[in-house]
Amino acid sequence: MIYVIDHKDSFTHNVIHQFSLFDEVECDDFSQINKSKLRKATTLVFSPGPGSPRDYPLSSKIYNQFKGKKRIIGICLGFQQILFNEGGKIIEQNKIYHGFQSQIFVNESSKLFSRGRKFKVGRYHSLKLEEPFNSKNFDITMRCVTTNTAMSFENNVDKIYGFQFHPESFLTINGKLLIKKILSA
Repeated sequence: MIYVIDHKDSFTHNVIHQFSLFDEVECDDFSQINKSKLRKATTLVFSPGPGSPRDYPLSSKIYNQFKGKKRIIGICLGFQQILFNEGGKIIEQNKIYHGFQSQIFVNESSKLFSRGRKFKVGRYHSLKLEEPFNSKNFDITMRCVTTNTAMSFENNVDKIYGFQFHPESFLTINGKLLIKKILSA
């Protein structure tokens, strides 16, 4: 079962719909976590949402409790939430990308996706990871072609993955395939 932790974002229901193509999905608000569902889940998904990772200390607590014990996936704010808990600094970017399609490339550190491949994704964020970023077992695996901003990471040791972009967005080409590969990793 996949447990989606909702950070009150309008995209959360799209995330639920996309993940439900692959497994049973349950979802609760980040402030009303069901401990039974949390224990039962094999995969945790930290949803998109407003604000910054520091606004969600309960999500940080859940991440730190289950890191290395369950597959964890972060989307947009969830991506930032994971990196924040790994010592990354999340900062405002110069340009806001809300409803913006960007081309990204998969770099050599990816174990899941075809290296060197470029494709278009939907972006909805005003924050980004400040680099350099170094955390054990975490590799930045996708970047924006134009700005070189980190767009994805993989931690294949602890089964932790994240997308700064929205794989569930109609602006993302092959978003379902991205989720399928991570769920089968």
